[in-house]
Amino acid sequence: MSVVNAQVWIAILVGVAAVIDDLRRRQIADWIPLAALTGGLAWQVASYGWTGWMYGLGGAAAGFAVFLIFYLLGGMGGGDVKLMTGFGALLGAGGLLEAALWTAGVGGLLALGVLTYRAVRDKLAGAPAAPSTAEQKLRQASIPYAPAIALGVWLSLVPKG
Repeated sequence: MSVVNAQVWIAILVGVAAVIDDLRRRQIADWIPLAALTGGLAWQVASYGWTGWMYGLGGAAAGFAVFLIFYLLGGMGGGDVKLMTGFGALLGAGGLLEAALWTAGVGGLLALGVLTYRAVRDKLAGAPAAPSTAEQKLRQASIPYAPAIALGVWLSLVPKG
């Protein structure tokens, strides 16, 4: 297995786990971003030697910083920040910034699709029923962002040219 394939496989496996967890529970378990961080740092060191350690840490810091702003503004959960931090270690700072741009575009389209779906559903069903539990309120108000993050990361790994 080549090093590039290992990076892609780490991104695929972590992304799929994050998407499944976020869609099921509206949370991302801590082990998922930790797997991305560990796998990302290992991939960076295997690819670039000990300087790869710095590439991975720089990418993790960039991932944390980019999404921390949205977390502090209340538009994103902590699991999303941790997930992008882990992916940052895998991609390095430059790759992370490209993935963040892809993620923003995909996330915007995802949000538009979800809001449109909800509006049409509510229009057809009449007034929506009030949620009875805290979990139902969370599901009704939130849009899981792990699918946008995973797709953004995967798109950033598509070979150019």
